[in-house]
Amino acid sequence: MRTAGFSAACAAKPGSSNHCGKHEVMPVDKTISMVRTIGGIARRRGLFRPEAYLFVLEALERAMISREEPGHISGEELLDSLRDLGGERFGVMAGDVFHDWGVNCTLDFGRIVFHLVEEGLLKKQPHDTLADFLDRYDFQEAFALKVFEGGA
Repeated sequence: MRTAGFSAACAAKPGSSNHCGKHEVMPVDKTISMVRTIGGIARRRGLFRPEAYLFVLEALERAMISREEPGHISGEELLDSLRDLGGERFGVMAGDVFHDWGVNCTLDFGRIVFHLVEEGLLKKQPHDTLADFLDRYDFQEAFALKVFEGGA
């Protein structure tokens, strides 16, 4: 797995059947291995459900894909991607889903990121800190009905 900053990418090599241009597709056996690894992290840490870790990785991948050039994804960029993906996937229920996963604030997403860094699945830059994730937005406000109705 290639990592850079708060980033993760799959291991397919350019020109292989699993590579799709600028972005790579993870082979099924590596996907299964990743899910098992995440399950182990969630069990050892005991704070967040595996779905929360996988969701963070998905949002990170999405943030990386949206960039013109590969590079470091800041905590703020990742939180924006998490908010956008949460809103698209779960709508006004996103905050409730996150709460069910053990994620109650943006700082909890930061804790997940740093768990993944400590486990070697992500890398961070020297200037990256947990404080980058502190109180960036409130889930109730970010996923309020008025946001989805265009009122905010």
